[in-house]
Amino acid sequence: MEKNSFIRKTSGRGRPYESVLDTIGNTPSIRLNSLPPAHVELYVKAEFFNPAGSVKDRLAVSIIEEAERSGALRQGQTIVEATSGNTGIGLAMVCAAKGYPFVATMPTTVSIERRRLMRFYGARVVLTPKKDKALGSYKKAVELSESNGWFLASQFETSANALIHQRTTAREIVADFEGKRLDYWVTGYGTGGTLTGVARLLRKERPETKIILSEPDKAELLGSGETQLRSAAGQPQESHPAFQPHMIQGWTPDFIPLVLQEAIDNGFFDDLVPVCEEESMMCSELLAKREGILTGVSGGATLAVALKLAEEASERSVILCMLPDTGERYLSAPLFDKINTHMNSEERSLSLSTPNFQLLDDE
Repeated sequence: MEKNSFIRKTSGRGRPYESVLDTIGNTPSIRLNSLPPAHVELYVKAEFFNPAGSVKDRLAVSIIEEAERSGALRQGQTIVEATSGNTGIGLAMVCAAKGYPFVATMPTTVSIERRRLMRFYGARVVLTPKKDKALGSYKKAVELSESNGWFLASQFETSANALIHQRTTAREIVADFEGKRLDYWVTGYGTGGTLTGVARLLRKERPETKIILSEPDKAELLGSGETQLRSAAGQPQESHPAFQPHMIQGWTPDFIPLVLQEAIDNGFFDDLVPVCEEESMMCSELLAKREGILTGVSGGATLAVALKLAEEASERSVILCMLPDTGERYLSAPLFDKINTHMNSEERSLSLSTPNFQLLDDE
């Protein structure tokens, strides 16, 4: 067997960090070697390298630090926000590091791991009924903020959302592909912050890069062409008529966020591609089994779109797609439904193939 000439070694980051918050960002763009066709290069931006495991760590620290700078957030004030999970986990982490109490509101449809993670960070989690969808959690957070004088994080409206992606995520992408082709950037949307912030910079510094946006085929809010009813402050007033429940958690709430509206109004994407949840989950599993990269359903969704794009792309095209989070917070969700906790027949046969330490009945 030929010896690998590459010997792995590390030399550290060159400095210690004063806080976990200083480790947010600078996530890697990783080339896929097994799944894409040979005529293209396909990379994934692995946002699960952020300390709380998702792209929303960027948003969380930006909201709080921008509010601290402006004086909108008082020392020790309780922060409240509606979340499908990742923003809440990010805010719980940042609040723990900075000493703020945090309350999350979220629908019962979101995976149990997300509730537990937030509570493990010290947050309180207020659940809202499934029938009220994401908008119900949103309105509950507004009620709690107004009733208690708490700081509402307002991830769907705040300028701090897209700003952090313009300053960090976009800059990282430009730096990673400096002097190299970048033909396509593929993303989905939750709040729209990643799309809007990154597109601001790519349109200026990499105008040749086509931006491909995706949304669930069960909830084609943008594809419908129907506008969102909002208050004067930009807050959604009702569920979008094109919304249907879907299993791509973290993507596409039942309203079009104000942060996303900037991208719509300014033509910040070149194509809009619907994707089905079954294909998204399949691609998430394939990514783990064939590339050793663990991501959630939304990461599987962007990958599914990127792989279809790769098949049709011209020779030597370079594609980058976003992986918003890790797969570990979906263990109780449909993504892992096919994964056994007990030994299957093949595993049991392996156990019985040698004489000792046989588990006859799974415990």
